[in-house]
Amino acid sequence: MAKSVTFSVFRYDPEQGRKPHYTDYQVDIERPGMMVLDGLNQIRWRQDGTLAYRRSCREGVCGSDGINVNGVNMLSCITHIEDLKDPIVVQPLPSMPVIKDLVVDLTDFYEKFYLVKPYLITKGPPPSDRERLQTPEQRKLLDGLYECILCACCTTSCPSYWADPEYLGPSALLNAWRFIVDSRDDGADERLEIINNRNGAWRCHTILNCVEACPKLLNPTEAIGQIKKTIVQRKF
Repeated sequence: MAKSVTFSVFRYDPEQGRKPHYTDYQVDIERPGMMVLDGLNQIRWRQDGTLAYRRSCREGVCGSDGINVNGVNMLSCITHIEDLKDPIVVQPLPSMPVIKDLVVDLTDFYEKFYLVKPYLITKGPPPSDRERLQTPEQRKLLDGLYECILCACCTTSCPSYWADPEYLGPSALLNAWRFIVDSRDDGADERLEIINNRNGAWRCHTILNCVEACPKLLNPTEAIGQIKKTIVQRKF
């Protein structure tokens, strides 16, 4: 393993008036298993305290540290430096407004997430003596859906999302399906009405970038396909 690698990091601060550019930093490989986040921390703590990026759990759970590395969206905290080609080009998630450096404005992403009503909708009162239960078979239908951590890696990797600012995107649609398929939920018709249009499920063209980008190994394309199938079945 090399003693150091080059991080070519996207830099942009709107308040400074300077155009976006890249700055190269040498990152020392101090131990096996270092992650991209370790490299960014080393840069900020030892070389350039002005570098801005998001981080929190360091375990691939919070979803806050989504970035683009060597052209692929990923989480910096679970991406091994040793698996990447040198120089390592680090950029913000594509198609989102840049607040500063690697920090993007995710307002649009979250607004579209909330549009699909990502919560249980029930029409009747809960049982008086217990919570709403599921069979193991009903619960199993949620596997591969509930694990989404809202990192935006899938949505910002989607060319359909880049091209259509009104498209809900794969993350919002996967989360819509997560609740549609939940046996405890009564809001399927409401959600299908919201996403049955050219800016919803039908904007997906099965490009599969979202599947490649998801750090939790989920399959938004499959979920969107199930949504389309359900819409058609309900119409006929």
